Amino acid sequence: MTALAAGAAGPPRTPPEQRLPNIVILTIDTLRLDRVSAYGYRRPTTPNLDRLLAAGVRFTQARTVEPLTNPSLCSMLTSLYPHEHGATRNGLRLRPDAPSVARLLGRHGYATAAFVGNWTLRDALSGLGPHFQEYHEVLTRKRWLGLFKGEATAADLTDAALAWLARREPGGRPFLLWVHYVDPHAPYRLQAPFAARLGISTSGAVAKSDRYDTEVAFADHHVGRLVAALAADPALAASTIVVFASDHGESLGEHGEWGHGRTLYEPTLRIPLGITWPGRVRPGVVSAAAMSLDVAPTLLGLAGLPVPESFRGLDWSPVLRGEREPPRQRAVWFQAHRGAVLAAQEASSARRNGLLEVGVLFWPEGRKEVLRLADGKRSLFDLGADPGEAHDLAAAGSPPSERMQAWLTGLRRGLVAADRLAAAPVDRETALKLRSLGYSE
Repeated sequence: MTALAAGAAGPPRTPPEQRLPNIVILTIDTLRLDRVSAYGYRRPTTPNLDRLLAAGVRFTQARTVEPLTNPSLCSMLTSLYPHEHGATRNGLRLRPDAPSVARLLGRHGYATAAFVGNWTLRDALSGLGPHFQEYHEVLTRKRWLGLFKGEATAADLTDAALAWLARREPGGRPFLLWVHYVDPHAPYRLQAPFAARLGISTSGAVAKSDRYDTEVAFADHHVGRLVAALAADPALAASTIVVFASDHGESLGEHGEWGHGRTLYEPTLRIPLGITWPGRVRPGVVSAAAMSLDVAPTLLGLAGLPVPESFRGLDWSPVLRGEREPPRQRAVWFQAHRGAVLAAQEASSARRNGLLEVGVLFWPEGRKEVLRLADGKRSLFDLGADPGEAHDLAAAGSPPSERMQAWLTGLRRGLVAADRLAAAPVDRETALKLRSLGYSE
């Protein structure tokens, strides 16, 4: 396990008599919303997450801003769109001056730590390390071709996070702890001990979709160990906000696609999202549109700290406290880029040349517009009547809407600016490791 110590957080700006809440962010890679049993899945994949989600607010219409790990999680922490923070692809670092919830909490006296088990989140590739006082890269396992130790299991990550919590002094500084679990990322290894509970036979070849479900159950088990440790200390539990989310979903054969990242169909965009704080966040369900961009401002709002004007997401804290109704209308925007940057010569134009699709969803109408850049094809879906996006309502050759064209123009300007500000250092070893983990351009 590699630990990177970041720069000093600066003196606390909050009076010592004001006790700020602890914050735990738990994210699971590649977890589809509809494979979480709390969202109605027929198999009991996530009993531990179900209990956690039932104890707080569960969002049913949450989506990621981009269905790729590094861009999505950088957006979650900075509340900026990928073309604004610069980490639009795996292997591209975010802008060094980008604000983040971790940096802001550190300036208010928080102890901040991250445990990540995905090679693409290494500080050298993502630029996330300086945002935390401790940035632990738990890269202890071989996953794809067995060539490199580039990932970790959920068991490894929970063990590391529990050890960190055990070293905390009771009543000490408030803390921010982020743990990112890799399972159930491809290649969907069979977690046999969980198969019987899910009704999956292991006597012969097991389908990829079924193996995926066993990995979800495996991750849930180890996330449950961490949540149970928090709950075992009543004082700690009462003073801790827990956020659970995935970075993006996963295509499991829909539209002929397996994996994620290159298209903006719903299976890769929709994510589970829940926020729990005993006695402060009233349990319930929010069906209004939410985004991964909303996590950072909402956490600051719940903690009673100012939200920077640069943050693009919505602060849900007044809704979670019962002070305000959810917004009745919202337009949420998405973007898809090529996967990993695998060649050094590509680095100087990797952002502006990597854009594949842009999209927008108008809520609650359920009208979704997607524009594919390669051929200019516009698609239009009515998610209310056609949640599987089987019927494209756009006329052949129809131009993008004015709002879409304006969004695309600003997005392209941001990509050009990001390419000037932050070059992508891609060496041969990094490219080989990204390929070995299943990432392509």
